[in-house]
Amino acid sequence: MIIALVGATGTGKSSLSLELAESWRERGQAVEIVNADAMQLYRGMDIGTAKLAVAERHGIAHHLIDVLDVVDEASVARFQADARAAITSIQSRGAVPLLVGGSGLYVASVLTDFQFPGTDPDRRAHWEGELARLGPAALHAELDRRDPVAAAAIGPHNGRRIVRALEVGEITGEPFSAGLAARARPWQPYRQFALALDREALVERLDERVVAMWSSGLLDEVRALLPLGLERGVTASRAIGYAQAIAQLRGDVDEAEAIAQTQSLTRRYSRRQVSWFRRDDSVEWLDARAHDLVAQIDRRLDHAAPVSMSE
Repeated sequence: MIIALVGATGTGKSSLSLELAESWRERGQAVEIVNADAMQLYRGMDIGTAKLAVAERHGIAHHLIDVLDVVDEASVARFQADARAAITSIQSRGAVPLLVGGSGLYVASVLTDFQFPGTDPDRRAHWEGELARLGPAALHAELDRRDPVAAAAIGPHNGRRIVRALEVGEITGEPFSAGLAARARPWQPYRQFALALDREALVERLDERVVAMWSSGLLDEVRALLPLGLERGVTASRAIGYAQAIAQLRGDVDEAEAIAQTQSLTRRYSRRQVSWFRRDDSVEWLDARAHDLVAQIDRRLDHAAPVSMSE
């Protein structure tokens, strides 16, 4: 069985994953963690993604961290294959795979029967041209007209995914959001736990986290990544915090504006994360401020069956 620990950024998933893994290890059950945060796939993108350093992982094996260069384009289809291979390997060792992250589509692609249609170079080129000509907001409005469910899930700023959704809709004749129905068909039995925090507390935590990113040396991290091609990276260069740090280094914004923009985008992203997981009936919600989260998860695992193909 796969255990997934999900939720909005800043709710404490990484720390809880370590607590859970250590607790189970003490009772004789090995746990290995599989990262499901799209930006933690990138080498060198540490501060802005709140990536745990190796020394902070307490000897717990972590998979799919630091597997891409900043010039590489992240792909959900590639992640699905890599994560499932890691999970199968973990299970072959008798360990429990713990999938941890807030990238909802990445999590769902692993847990459920997500299918990825092929590409049509002509349609892709058409929509990429429209993106360059009109910008992501206009293309998002077109997606919203055609497929409002997909538009709500993707948001108005992710031009690459908007293009892909429009392309898939034209290739298949079905809305891109039809793939969301695949969440009813598990790949393997699983349980999915999400950490919840009231909006006011979460916003305060996120705003403080962004300030801490800058004080911890995000600009120096970005400076070191620029010679490695960060600005050329289709995915990495647009990551929240990194895009704003690049703009500050260029002199396009000052530090206060870069931080304010990052805080605003992080708040919006967290809302989309919560909305995504709230739409998934398999998610079991936990209060992120509770002091007995490991015990709560243990009790729930003891008293309910996993999501499986029989359901």
